[in-house]
Amino acid sequence: MGITLRNDWTLEEIKDIYYRPLLDLIFEAASVHRQNKAYSEVQISSLISIKTGGCKEDCAYCPQAARYQTDIEVEPLMTVEKVKARAEVAKANGASRLCMGAAWREVRDNKDFDRVLEMVTEVNDMGLEVCCTLGMLTYEQAERLKEAGCFAYNHNIDTSSDKYGDIITTRTFDDRINTLNNVRKAKLSVCCGGIVGLGETDDDRVKMLHTLSTMEVHPDSVPINRLVPVEGTPLQDNQIVPIDEVLRMIATARIIMPKSVVRLSAGRNEMSVAEQALCFMAGANSIFAGEKLLTTPNPDFDVDMQMFKMLGLTPRKPFKEAVSN
Repeated sequence: MGITLRNDWTLEEIKDIYYRPLLDLIFEAASVHRQNKAYSEVQISSLISIKTGGCKEDCAYCPQAARYQTDIEVEPLMTVEKVKARAEVAKANGASRLCMGAAWREVRDNKDFDRVLEMVTEVNDMGLEVCCTLGMLTYEQAERLKEAGCFAYNHNIDTSSDKYGDIITTRTFDDRINTLNNVRKAKLSVCCGGIVGLGETDDDRVKMLHTLSTMEVHPDSVPINRLVPVEGTPLQDNQIVPIDEVLRMIATARIIMPKSVVRLSAGRNEMSVAEQALCFMAGANSIFAGEKLLTTPNPDFDVDMQMFKMLGLTPRKPFKEAVSN
C-alpha cells in the first residue's frame, strides 16, 4: 500500500518524527522506503565542477568563494569536449546522472551560458540525466536549459531560514526560493536539500525539512550533505557531524517526503561501509561517485561498486519517475 503525499506538515509533527528513538526512526523510514521505492536501487550520480573558484558569494562553508584563502585553484569554464570525456567515464562506471556545477552567483546570458547549454545537449544525447547547479537563474534561463535537454536543476536552501543569514549574506533565502520556483515553472526536476554541520541547531534542521516538505510539490530529490570543513573557510574548525545525526536527517526526510530521491551527498568519504549501509536502510537512495565532489574528496567508482556488491544494491536507471504530488 502506498503512502499519501502531504504538503501540510507542521513543525511539531516533524519534530515528533525527528526526535524518535533512533532505531525506531530508522525502522519506520525503512518501512516507508520499501512501500514507495525499489529500495535496493541506488542512483549513482557524478558531480563535476565545470568552472571552479573565484565565486563572489560568501557562503561560509564553500572553498570556492574568492574572498577565502583556500588551496582551491581557480579554473575557467571547461570545454565541451572535456565534459563529454568526463561523462563517458561516469556512464561507463554506472552513473545515470551527470551533475555540472559552476561557481557562479547567477547565470548570465552570455557565451559561457551558451557553452553550458551545448554541454547539456551533448551529455543528454549520451543517455544520461543532466543536472545543473549554476546559481540563481530566471525562468527564461530555466526554459533554455530545459530546451537544451537539462533534466534537473540543483539549488539547495542549505539550512533553515532562521540560520541562513549566519551562513550567507550575499543573497537571501527568498532568492533561493525564487530560483526554485523558476525551475519548477520550467518543468525541470527540482533538486534541493541542505547541509548539516554549519553550526545549526536540531530545530534549524527540522525547520529546513519543514520548508522542503511543505513546498507545493516536494523536491524530486533532496541532497543531505554533511559539512566537510575546509581550511581557509569561516567554518574550517566546525566538528564533523556524528553519523546518528546524519541518519536522523535522512530518515526524517524519507518519512515526510516518501517519493523524493534522498541523496547521501557530501561527507560520505569519511563514512564506513557500515555507516553508509545504515543510511541506505534509513532511506537514502542516491550517492555521488567519483574521486571528487566538486572540490572535496569522495569515494571512487570502484570502491562504491564493491560496496554495492556487498550490500546487494543495484544502480538505478536514468529517467525514472519524479515526484508528482
